Formats: sequence, structure tokens, C-alpha cells
Amino acid sequence: MSSPEVFTLGQTSITAHSFNANRTELAVSLNSKDAQILTRQGNEWKATETLSEHDKLITSIDWAPNSNRIVTSSQDRNAYVWQQTPDPMTGQLIWKATLVALRINRSATFVRWSPNEDNFAVASGARAIAICSFDSEGGR
Repeated sequence: MSSPEVFTLGQTSITAHSFNANRTELAVSLNSKDAQILTRQGNEWKATETLSEHDKLITSIDWAPNSNRIVTSSQDRNAYVWQQTPDPMTGQLIWKATLVALRINRSATFVRWSPNEDNFAVASGARAIAICSFDSEGGR
């Protein structure tokens, strides 16, 4: 068994993180309202994108392995589903956000995709769990 690898990603706390399916990319929130996509390059992780839509601290991130979608939840009581879509100007893939209004009265604290990656559950500080359906064609 190999020993664990240790990396320094920033000078602050990591409040949420999730790897992609083959562990070559990492979505991480460094105690902020933004999530960064980091890509493994040799023995380092380099920031390649910043996902910025939340108004308050991101509390949880989950990266669906098959659909390659990311869901984030935050203290702003919202969730965003992020999908890669071609940029109309350049043709490059960019992360596009879809807002999911959770209708909860406390912070969203934890989010996870279902095994089929068509639903996700969001726990909240109000001890309630919102179950959300997501259709990639029409949004939530």
C-alpha cells in the first residue's frame, strides 16, 4: 500500500471538496463563497477555473462521476448545479451554473448526488432535507 500524498492548496481552511471520477481534477472551496477547479499537473494542483455564484460560504460540494456535473450548497440557502458547456465565442468548455432555489430557512449544510445522478439531497441547519430533481435539458 502506498503512503498518502500531502499537498498545500492554500493558506486557509478547506470547507468543502470533491474529486472528479478519475481524480485528476478537484473542486474545492477554501473557506469562501467561491469554488475552484484544480487540475493535477505532475506533483502539483493548479487552479484552472473559479465557480462564482454563491453569496455566502460554500458548505458542501459533490462531483457526479458519470454525468460530470458538480453541485454546490451554501450558507446563502441555495444550491447550484454546474455543467460544462461549449463557450459560443471560443468553443472551449466552460462551467455554467443553474440555480436551484431550495426554499429552506436555514443554511444548506451538505449536498450529495443520488446514485443515478438525476436527483440530489441537501441537508440544512433547520434539520430538513430537500430532495431536488435535476433535468440537464431544462434545469431543475
